[in-house]
Amino acid sequence: MLAPTTTSGLTTTAAVADSASVGSALATALGGGTGIDMTALAGNLATAQFAGRLARIDNQNNRLSTQISQATQLKSDLLTLANSVGGAVRTGALSAQPSVANSAVASATLPAGSAGVSGSYSLEVLTLASPQVLNSPPFAAATTPTGSGSLTINFGTIAGTTFAADAAHAPVTVAIAAGATLADVASAINSSGAGITAYVATSGDGAHLVLKGQQGAANGFTISADETAGDPGLAKLAFDPAAAAAAVAAGTPTATIAAIANDAHFKLDGVDRTATSNTVPNAAPGLSLSLTGTNTGTPTQITFSDPTSQIASSMQELTNALNTLVGEVNTNLDPASGGLSADTGARALRRQLATLAGAKIMPNAAAGAPATLSDLGLSVNKDGTFKLDGARLNATIKANPQAVAAMFTTGLYGVYGTLDSMARNLTSASDSGSLSGSIVRYTGLQTRLGTERAKLATKQDNLRTRLVSQFAHSNSVVSGSRSTLSFLQNQATASANRSN
Repeated sequence: MLAPTTTSGLTTTAAVADSASVGSALATALGGGTGIDMTALAGNLATAQFAGRLARIDNQNNRLSTQISQATQLKSDLLTLANSVGGAVRTGALSAQPSVANSAVASATLPAGSAGVSGSYSLEVLTLASPQVLNSPPFAAATTPTGSGSLTINFGTIAGTTFAADAAHAPVTVAIAAGATLADVASAINSSGAGITAYVATSGDGAHLVLKGQQGAANGFTISADETAGDPGLAKLAFDPAAAAAAVAAGTPTATIAAIANDAHFKLDGVDRTATSNTVPNAAPGLSLSLTGTNTGTPTQITFSDPTSQIASSMQELTNALNTLVGEVNTNLDPASGGLSADTGARALRRQLATLAGAKIMPNAAAGAPATLSDLGLSVNKDGTFKLDGARLNATIKANPQAVAAMFTTGLYGVYGTLDSMARNLTSASDSGSLSGSIVRYTGLQTRLGTERAKLATKQDNLRTRLVSQFAHSNSVVSGSRSTLSFLQNQATASANRSN
């Protein structure tokens, strides 16, 4: 009897335990009571769904950023190279610069695009170019009314009491309004575009209108006055060399001439020369002058510097800079590791560099004169780097110094012109095959990737929202199932207790 009772008790206890285990397993299977964060789960699932595609976009974007950086650096280095050569050329250090022994007489410069010359010039300045200056009779003050009407300025050459009008220089008429003062007349003349400077100067006898023209004998001028009836006075500002003396004698003074317009008169290598201005461009080959004083009877010398050593140094610096650029290009074009291995702009730059030494940069060079960088000793190695043959450079400079110096001037041709043209072409934003074109293309691809990534991010967020909604419904179902399970567990427990 004892055995069955014991057996029955064990059986009942086991049944209760089995019922609880089944309920717990069911709850676990449905997610109930496990502490799972359904929102986080939805986010993780959505992230996993799009992780691969987003990672590919990010990797592509990183590669594009590298390509943009490398192309931008190449562009910057190329422009820097051209600009540095241009800076050296513009300083004149690579040209035969003129200098005047007597700096009080003149200063000398190279005409644009000139390489200078060897040898020297002698310079004797006899007279400087000067402008005509007129002084009006005195007025009480700058605010004194002058009368109204108009003043007509005629241009030409004055010699004594004669005036020869310049037919090529049209007269200028200046209107003078009623009530105008001496200061107003000066302002009106300055605004007329006549090329005459007018101002009021006050001295012990009153205020004078001073008129100053341009340098050069042909820039002399006369002034005629047309007075408004009933408002006289402008005639005092008139000037005519033939009538001036008579006007003074008659007691009706007009403007008087304080300085006559003159041309510059100088001798260059003993040859008489004139100029309408003290600035004399292209006075001789390789020479522009700015005359500042006279040295009658004591000519001064104009000599030219020797730029040979500066050119040699500049060529070595250019070779070094080109090799730095070539190294950068080769690194970026490396098929295994270069970010620009298939870039059209970088490849175009390498092709240009490969042909640079042999390119004819002086197309108008005389027969036998240096016309390429290879003539100056520059050559290209098999790996694309450059080397400079100093002996050949020195021999070329010695044999034809003027032609070599001409290669280091501003302009379309020569070392600077060639590098500048190459840099401009290879960095032109309008050329899709240039470095700038590559940068524009890569930037556009990045923009499209950004748009694509934003769309994927939106899809990912929509999926997460949808999963959260689905999991919320599942939680509701699980909660109902747990209530039913709890009821069944309680019933099973109660039944087991009654059996005991």
